[in-house]
Amino acid sequence: MGNAKINNFTDLKVWQEAHKLVLVIYKITENFPKHEQFGLVSQIRRAVVSITSNIAEGFSRATLKDKLKFYVMAHGSLTEVENQLIIARDLLYLDKTNYETISEQLLYTHKILNSFIRSTNALAINSPSF
Repeated sequence: MGNAKINNFTDLKVWQEAHKLVLVIYKITENFPKHEQFGLVSQIRRAVVSITSNIAEGFSRATLKDKLKFYVMAHGSLTEVENQLIIARDLLYLDKTNYETISEQLLYTHKILNSFIRSTNALAINSPSF
């Protein structure tokens, strides 16, 4: 993407990486036990969708302070997904390969989301309207 203009939340690298995580989670949770469909599967899917939804909602907000609030909520949902993946791993719903694949995407998403939050916060602090 380089220096391309950001016109929509889907142009954000952080949203794109979180969206990849959503797709991986949905695909892998299809193989979870049927008795978990309304338990862990539902919980983890809601949490992972919340990440991209909060990034999208934050993007549409007018003030940096409001944007930041939603980006921080996205980070909370990302941490929730991390916890749920540990539970799934420990219950042996995820094999080592799938867990490592998801963990790599989760870690990368964490890194860029943290960076995104830091840069938004820096802009907010330096903004006279904050």
